[in-house]
Order: sequence, then C-alpha cells, then structure tokens
Amino acid sequence: MRLSEADHAAVSAAVAAAEALSDGEIVTIVAGRSDAYHDVALHWAVLAMLGMLALLAAFPRIAERGWALVDPWATRSPTGGLLAAALVLVAATFLLMRLLLAWMPLRLALTPGATEARRVRRRAVELFRAAAEHRTKARTGVLLYLSLAERRAEIVADQTIHARVTPEVWGEAMAVLLAATRDGRPGAGMAAAVERIGAVLAEHFPRTAGDANELPDRLVEL
Repeated sequence: MRLSEADHAAVSAAVAAAEALSDGEIVTIVAGRSDAYHDVALHWAVLAMLGMLALLAAFPRIAERGWALVDPWATRSPTGGLLAAALVLVAATFLLMRLLLAWMPLRLALTPGATEARRVRRRAVELFRAAAEHRTKARTGVLLYLSLAERRAEIVADQTIHARVTPEVWGEAMAVLLAATRDGRPGAGMAAAVERIGAVLAEHFPRTAGDANELPDRLVEL
C-alpha cells in the first residue's frame, strides 16, 4: 500500500499547522513493514520438521510406504531404508514450509503479536535516533511512525517532551491512526494523529518568540 500525493500533502500540512502552535517538531514516517521476520519463518519450518518426526514416530508405516516407493518389490523395509525415507520426508517438510513462508502475508499471520510489537518499536526508535533525537535545540522532537504491514504505530518523543508527557497521553493519536489504517486510509490517519499530537505539544510547549522550523515537515515514506 502506497500513500498518494494527496496523502503526503495532507500530512505535511497537518505537521505545519501543529508546529505553528508549539515549539515542538514532528517527524512523520510510514514504512511498508518494520522487519522481514526471517527468524519467524525459520522457527515455523523447524517446528514443522519436528512435527513430521513426531508423526513418523507415532506412525512408522509412513516411512515404510515411503521406502516402498523406492523399492516396490521389497517384502521387508530395511532399517537404513526407513531412516532414509524418514530423512527425505523431514527435509521435504522443512523445505515446503520455507517455501510457503516466503509469502509475506502468511509469515506475518504466523508472527506472534508481541514479536511484531517489539520489532515495530525497535524500528521506530532506530528511526527516531536517526531523524529527530537531539536535532532540536530544546530537545522537543516527536516521531510518529506507522508500519503498514503490521498495522502498528509508535510515537517516540525527545527527552524534554518525554520528561513532561506520559506515554498514555498519546493514546488518542494512536487510536485515530490505527482505526483509519484498518479502514485503508493511512494518510488520513496520519494527518489526524498529527493534529492530536500538536494539541498535546501546544498545551505543554506553546510556541515562543524566535521558534524556528528545525525539522522537515514532509512525510517520509520508506
């Protein structure tokens, strides 16, 4: 899902309007996803492989029938043949799962929510450190980050804001953003969230004389 030019313009306008009322600086970033989750795919493939081993242990005739495909005239399956058939079945299970989990929607569907939340948060913090942290004189930068594939968002604030505004205060901004994203309107959700972030900043850090625009207003799409 890509944001349109109109979405970019709406979010940039919302940032400019919010910053006009506060000394705070808002950075907005939208990413396709926050992680590739290769480890999740590997874990599921290994779990499927172990499941096949358990199945073979419970029903050894599966391996016998596998060896029968190699030597249909054998009256008795040799131990080595059974082990070889089991090895082939286990390897095939592993490779099949890896192939299936190359499809990102399935990989995301099988990723635990807690894992997604940690990866999105980690990526948001990384981007905040690169784009906003310590880049304003008063340490009043805020990052609004949306990860589309996971449909999760994060708000990360610089030290001055974090010292005076608790994370719970951003709840309304997060709620409107995620609701709009679920409805297929991430651009509108970002703009609405920026408006609410701006209201919080205006309350705690009203604009003072000489305030300058220290960070870009444009929406960054990764």
